[in-house]
Amino acid sequence: MPPTLRNIAIFVTDIERAKVFYRDVLGLPVAREGSFGAELLTDPPHIGIHPAQHPAAKALVGRETGLTFHVPDLLHYCERLHEHGVRFINEPTKQPFGIMAMIADPDGNVLALWEEDREGSENVSGKR
Repeated sequence: MPPTLRNIAIFVTDIERAKVFYRDVLGLPVAREGSFGAELLTDPPHIGIHPAQHPAAKALVGRETGLTFHVPDLLHYCERLHEHGVRFINEPTKQPFGIMAMIADPDGNVLALWEEDREGSENVSGKR
């Protein structure tokens, strides 16, 4: 049997602050937590948020994660993120493949948000 993807790691400086962001602001369910940090999403692959305690992990805090989340009704979701003070790297923008926004967690780890192309969708949410 071939290997399967279990977990994608994001390193953070403050695990409690990160749990609030990922769980309460983004709305990602926590599958389990412990001294390792927290594992998000109920089914694999999970996203692990882990305290950056070792020098190699500390060097990975505040980077482009390469993660893209599919978000139906992205413009409404981004309005809610604005209300929570989430930092936007790029506001929602119409692209040939849909609408995309880029946000950062409290440590500066960058995540992409994407919605499939819809006919008649506008270019931005109106927030700048």
